[in-house]
This record gives sequence, structure tokens and C-alpha cells, in this order.
Amino acid sequence: MGKLNLRPIAPLALLLALPGLAWAHGVAPADQETLTNGGLWSYIYVGAKHMVTGYDHLLFLVGVIFFLNNIKDILRFITVFTIGHSITLTGATYLGILADEHLIDAVIALSVVYKGFENLGGFPKLLKVEAPNLLTMVFLFGLIHGFGLSTRLQSFDLGQGQFLAKILSFNVGVELGQVLALIPIVFVISKWRGAPSFNRFHKVVNTFLVVAGLGLLAFQLNGYFSGPHTHEHHHEEGAGHSHEDAHGHPHPHGE
Repeated sequence: MGKLNLRPIAPLALLLALPGLAWAHGVAPADQETLTNGGLWSYIYVGAKHMVTGYDHLLFLVGVIFFLNNIKDILRFITVFTIGHSITLTGATYLGILADEHLIDAVIALSVVYKGFENLGGFPKLLKVEAPNLLTMVFLFGLIHGFGLSTRLQSFDLGQGQFLAKILSFNVGVELGQVLALIPIVFVISKWRGAPSFNRFHKVVNTFLVVAGLGLLAFQLNGYFSGPHTHEHHHEEGAGHSHEDAHGHPHPHGE
């Protein structure tokens, strides 16, 4: 009896396990307790934890780096993505700009679909057009992903004082978590690149990205139409934070 070769399915199994982390993707009471009782380091920790368990963010990044074959290109694209999500994470949180988390996550799900579709050559094959500039699209999707991260951060009670420092600490944690998550992903893909089965591997993985993205999209739209909206929940529960306006007077965020 021949030896079972698990190599072709191991990375796919890893990707399939990512959506199972959905329970860790939201706002956990334990995380709120950590932020309440800890200092700025707790915001770094929670930011890193959120990114490592952020299956939708990771699926998109898998698609982005899939065909990048040198560390210079990987760093260039990840830097652009980082700049994009840092802008909206910091800006939207500081200004108290809030949107329904289901709608934001639905657009993030679409970014996963987009990247898988592009990697499969969907634009020239099906749409008969060239794919948009990848660096530009990564930046634009980075802005959306950052807005999603901001929505998550604003779901916490940030308390009083050091408001901007807390946002920046959470953002630093997100970057650290992103690096930690990308290391094994880059390792697996780079090791696979020279194998004869890479062509089949890329079709399976990127097809999965499209299917997973569509599944996440359906899940988020169902959540939006069947449940309370994020901004309604925040106003009902009185969650959130306050910070000072331009004249130094404290006011609740979102006003």
C-alpha cells in the first residue's frame, strides 16, 4: 500500500480552518476586560490577536502575496496595504466615524473574492479586460480593511485619557499580528512554488478564496438584514468612548 501524500492538501486544510476562527474575530468580553485593566500594551496585544484571528484579512493577504516571488515585492505590497488600513483605522476611530460592521465585512469579503478571481485570470478570461493595477487595488482595499478594524476597535469601551495613544497602540498590534500571520503563509507558498503541483495548487487555493469570500459575503449580508445594526446597538447600549473637540471640551464620539 502506497504512502499517503498529504502535501497537496495540507495548505488548503490550513486555509479551510481559518473561517473557523470567526468566534475570535468579534469583540470578546475577555478582550474588553484586558483593555480595561491593562495599559497601552493591552491595546497592542488585542490588536495583534485580532489580526492573527482575522480570517477575512488573512484570506485577502494570501491572495495578494500568492504570485509574489521575492521578498522585495512582498514588502512593497504589504507596506501599501498597511498604509491603507492604518489611515482608516486611525482616522475613523479618532473622528468617531462608524458604519455597520456587517456591511464593512461584506465589502472585505468582496476583496477576498476579487483577489481570488484576479489570481485565476478572471479579468482577461471572462471579462476580456486587463485587471486593474494591483498596487492601487491593494491600497484601496487596505482602506476598507482599516475601516473594518476601526469598527471593531470602536466596539470596545476605550475609557478616558490617552485616546490617540490607544488607537496607535492597537494599530501597532495589528501590524505585529499581520507579520506573525504572514510568516507561515509566505513560507508555505514559497516552498510550494517550485513543485510540479504548484499550478494545481494555485487553482485550488484561489478557487477556495472565491468560494470562501462569497460565503463570507452571504453570511455578513444575512447578519445585516436579520439582526440589529452596529450603530443602533452602540447608541442603545451607550458603548464607545469620548474625546475632546477642537476647543478642549469632551464630547461623545460620533457627535
